[in-house]
Amino acid sequence: MRIVGAVSSGLGRAHVFMSQPHYQSQFKRILGMTAWPGTLNLAVKGQSLLNQLALRKLAGLSTDEDTSTVNIEGIEAKKVEGFMRDGVSFGAATAYLANILAAGEEIPCAVLIPDLTRHVDVVEVIAGTFLREYLDLVDGDEMELALKR
Repeated sequence: MRIVGAVSSGLGRAHVFMSQPHYQSQFKRILGMTAWPGTLNLAVKGQSLLNQLALRKLAGLSTDEDTSTVNIEGIEAKKVEGFMRDGVSFGAATAYLANILAAGEEIPCAVLIPDLTRHVDVVEVIAGTFLREYLDLVDGDEMELALKR
């Protein structure tokens, strides 16, 4: 499965969640490395949006869209457990291993789908490096992900 999207700015709050040691230990288990404390957001539409919705459905999140035409066979959902800290709830998520395909390079990453999110047409990507800087990305740049099976 491939997802293509345009780099877009988020709310700037991912670092609050991504820097939590409880999440980072899980990201290390899932990715094989700690994750940069932030996400790369990709706005998706068309088939890529349908693929994103199929991943949400695989994660156990409801969607009204018919995703039966999307082949999710062999794509493994990796659960990221939520937790409470100082009376604040940090929600669960689901991660799917992928590679960013850029400049002839495959960069290991994961698509992260929070259980609670405001948007479904944005794919959040986590990786061991600051992707915007490493790939010299600006809003509007097109990126392609290949999910691992």
